[in-house]
Amino acid sequence: MVLELTFVILKPHVLKVPFVSKEIKDIILKNGFLIIRSKEKTLSPIDLQRFYGEHEKKFFYNRLISFMSSGPIEALILARENAILKWRELMGPTRVFEAQFSAPDTIRGKYGLTDTRNATHGSDSTESAQREMSILFPDFDPVLWLKVNESHFKAEGEQISGKDFHSVIK
Repeated sequence: MVLELTFVILKPHVLKVPFVSKEIKDIILKNGFLIIRSKEKTLSPIDLQRFYGEHEKKFFYNRLISFMSSGPIEALILARENAILKWRELMGPTRVFEAQFSAPDTIRGKYGLTDTRNATHGSDSTESAQREMSILFPDFDPVLWLKVNESHFKAEGEQISGKDFHSVIK
């Protein structure tokens, strides 16, 4: 087993409804993710320009910046095997209309309102995850964290009542 880290944001409209935020965190835990770091923060337009800079020329950029700075978000660093892929599967399609019809049991299918208010963000690659983590968790070193902690989680997995660790965290 190889642990992987991913970066997640629960968007402002999710945090305004505490039971939705709790349900999403329950989904995270039920799917074998470890919550490594968590931070609630209201992002400034400057934070968001750094975070979403690659979208600056896109039609939705101003709407995205306005929405994401409208209230607190919760930023999470999650760990598990294939964390990026698994989180993206749990989120579902970016477009809420598509999620509601083709993947209604996903997080975005259940809790997304519009394409901008689609409930969650998730990194699409290891490089993106590291860049995004560095913006909201500047003191966190993902390479060092994995180096120090991965063997501990492998050992824990081997001790889980005779079960294969992979089956436990799926």
